[in-house]
Amino acid sequence: MLPSSPRHSASLLPAMLPCAALLAMSAICLSGCGGAPPASFRANMVEATKQQLRPEQEEQVATILLAMFGTPDDPVALPETGLDEAKLRLAAGPVRSDIVGRKNGLFREHCSHCHGITGDGLGPTAAFLNPYPRDYRPGVYKFKSTERADKPTDADLARILHNGIYGTSMPSFDLLGKQKIEALVEYVKYLSMRGETELWLMRAFFDLDDEDEGRLPETREFLVEDTLLPIAERWQEAEDAVIEVPEMPEDLDLAESIALGKELYHGNKANCVKCHGVTALGDGQANDYDDWNKPIVQLRKELDSTLSSLAETSTADMSPDELAEHVREIEWADRFEQVLAGDALEPRTIPPRNLRRAIYRGGRRPLDLYYRIHAGINGAPMPAAKGTVAPEDIWHIVNYIRSLPYGFDGELGADRPLASHGGFSTGSSGVATHTRSNP
Repeated sequence: MLPSSPRHSASLLPAMLPCAALLAMSAICLSGCGGAPPASFRANMVEATKQQLRPEQEEQVATILLAMFGTPDDPVALPETGLDEAKLRLAAGPVRSDIVGRKNGLFREHCSHCHGITGDGLGPTAAFLNPYPRDYRPGVYKFKSTERADKPTDADLARILHNGIYGTSMPSFDLLGKQKIEALVEYVKYLSMRGETELWLMRAFFDLDDEDEGRLPETREFLVEDTLLPIAERWQEAEDAVIEVPEMPEDLDLAESIALGKELYHGNKANCVKCHGVTALGDGQANDYDDWNKPIVQLRKELDSTLSSLAETSTADMSPDELAEHVREIEWADRFEQVLAGDALEPRTIPPRNLRRAIYRGGRRPLDLYYRIHAGINGAPMPAAKGTVAPEDIWHIVNYIRSLPYGFDGELGADRPLASHGGFSTGSSGVATHTRSNP
């Protein structure tokens, strides 16, 4: 039982790390006996360097994370996370079979070569892929059924694993079956919770009082109640944040709906034309970055400015204290340059989708398009139509977008408006569907 204690009471880590010594001894034994050392999580060095953490502070964060989450080979799920440790163990660790022949180590077998063992999107193949694999650590996901700032549901993550992401290197893992997909979903959530906790801890040093002497409290109140629990609760509340989608009217006139959708697309309310372009070829604003690349761009600009300032600064008239501070700034800038080169991928812009190609990464169901338009795409420049476009009118934009591949310049090669050749119809569910194939 973890002790409840005030912020500055005795350390919680001894209670949370009963096996820390055994883990360390196992690592020494494996290394000394010729075996490969156990896998370890990669520290978020970009954030640590950005926050200018001292080595002992980085070490404290690593120790806390070990206590709260374990290792890639031996994951820990505190009750507050709501995670199923049995599922985590099926997905974690090296690839192997258990006593009954069931395959374990699913994440390392199927996912880590792109997403990395830490889930940081820095696997060995990551730099060759476009778009880059997802970095799970911020806990931000694009394609989901929940409101923009909310977490995805388990069903959202499972759908990505079942279907893959069309137009990217993310394949379908449908052949794995339900049990293994559920285990991978649980492990992805685990990596996100761990990554979010790491970010929170690294940023918490900034708010320390002088009496803390540069160290984070190691109490249950701080580590579990103040840090982990709010993160876990956001994941647990995802089911309550699913977007309420109005039914598409069964008597909808499709040609009229497409025309209304076109007006909204080009109008000030939805303003889709700004990024996707007048012709919907994705040729509007194309110089923006997503929320994974944008911080690296900003940090690089700050670093370049710092290096330029340091180079122009004369040390001739500096006092010893000023000179020492100048040297520390140089050392920090040099370290940051190395970290950005080794712990971050080269930033890439995120081009708007060419809507005439019918490649919808978040799913091609009308419902999927409704979610994207209603809530926008979290982590991307795609804004939400919620609040500016009426919920029922979003269906008009969906129908217009789905007509674009069949129109002039569309990927499917038709040169007449969709309504003239009956490419879609509305079924009993009120969802537009194909009525015939196109060349």
